[in-house]
Amino acid sequence: MSSKVKKFRRGQRVPVKSVKDKKLKAKLAKVEKTIEETEILNAMNDIALPEEAGFLEAEGREKTYKYTQDEIKQNVDEQSASKIFDLDLDAFGPYSMDFTRNGRYLLLGGEKGHVALMDWSRHHLVKEFNVQDRVRDVHFLHNETMFAVAQKKYVYIYDKQGVELHALKHHLDPLALDFLSFHFLLTSIGETGMLKYQDVSTGQVVAELKTKLGRTKVMRHNPYNAVMHVGHANGVVTMWSPNMTTPLVKMMCHKGPITSLAVRKDGHQMATTGLDGQMKIWDLRNYKVLQEYFTTSPACSVDFAQKDVVAVGFNSHVQLWQSPGGSKQNAPYLTHRLPGKQVGKVRFCPYEDVLGISHSRGYSSIMVPGSGEPNFDAFEANPFQNKKQRQEAEVRGLLEKLRPEMIVLDPTEIGGVNEEKGKIVQQQEDAKRAEKMAEKKAKLDARKRMRGRSGSKKRYLRKQQGIVDEKKQKILEEREEREKKEKEEKRKKMLGDQHGAALSRFI
Repeated sequence: MSSKVKKFRRGQRVPVKSVKDKKLKAKLAKVEKTIEETEILNAMNDIALPEEAGFLEAEGREKTYKYTQDEIKQNVDEQSASKIFDLDLDAFGPYSMDFTRNGRYLLLGGEKGHVALMDWSRHHLVKEFNVQDRVRDVHFLHNETMFAVAQKKYVYIYDKQGVELHALKHHLDPLALDFLSFHFLLTSIGETGMLKYQDVSTGQVVAELKTKLGRTKVMRHNPYNAVMHVGHANGVVTMWSPNMTTPLVKMMCHKGPITSLAVRKDGHQMATTGLDGQMKIWDLRNYKVLQEYFTTSPACSVDFAQKDVVAVGFNSHVQLWQSPGGSKQNAPYLTHRLPGKQVGKVRFCPYEDVLGISHSRGYSSIMVPGSGEPNFDAFEANPFQNKKQRQEAEVRGLLEKLRPEMIVLDPTEIGGVNEEKGKIVQQQEDAKRAEKMAEKKAKLDARKRMRGRSGSKKRYLRKQQGIVDEKKQKILEEREEREKKEKEEKRKKMLGDQHGAALSRFI
């Protein structure tokens, strides 16, 4: 059980015992207890999961990369076989594509203006229309009801009926789109090299960041921490957050321009391809290369599956590598050829063993056994959700929307206690307090002392001169009576000295 619990653990525990504040200590202890209970419940549920991912296994001298899609189609059930198909759309290509989070809907966008939304598993076309403009990229928003289209000049948002809802004129000359589903942030980058974030729930432009590295159309987000990865023409990959105007990380990945990149679901690995004819797998925990593979020609697209399978497309070929970041693989897991077609984009369908390939003449769907997650969480993404469940999920997503300020490289730092930073902040506060006290003392010392009649005591006494109360009146009367007695005694004494003692009785 301990190994299962470790699988669901994210980051280090907060050292609660070292916290001095009793109130904060109690709160942190409660949060840690809740996290621990959640990890145990997840581990128990993981044990009870009914399905397991299964890969192709070759017998004897057979090689899995020699298996064709026709052979796979003949040896699977009818429902799985129906997922292998081709759409010939050579009039409006080349195409770009995207899947919804639950993997149920497919969005296609032709460069000559054709846009199509379909429930691909049922082979049902929901809507198709022509925007009468050049289409450079398409991307779903939070669900299938709305999607964004990067056209020649601006980004436009349409609903599933093909009605234009918004024209986002802040996104000039877009080349690539992406969407952060937990933050409701639509991102774009294009000819100007500016990375732009826009909150689709409020319409507010959150950030406009200058990459200062020129035009690019290579952009993907990290599913683990929502950091945007952007590939540039000088072989550098930069990582961005809307909270900073400079990149969080800069990585020199290839000797030539970056052509595509992808990040694994857990955020630990990144795959990049370049014009130097290489595909590299990077460890994002220490930013070091794990493995390097050569392609016969520069790759144009790469993608990670939910189960550690990497698809890479170049010319009319698609190769699939199983666990390429581990030990060096001598041969690919599967290969697929598209004669007479130029691969545009490869994307794995969530919760399905399916790889979607958009190319110059339409779209192809192939089966990749073991690539999809067999057990889905209906509260996160439900492939079988109905209309009411979709509406409830949309409302819940808006209520639980994360703020852009929470996009950081290490999300485990959010809610933690940084003791070193706390000490530094305390020292800064003490220094500011001491500085204020010194300034106050200096002002008191430098104050001009008032002397003479303008002193505070003198002013008080002057005010008291005109005030007569009972006590003062009594004192004045006693003084006046005493003065009269003294005056009378003095007069008698003077008369006695003048007439003598014998005659004094006649006076």
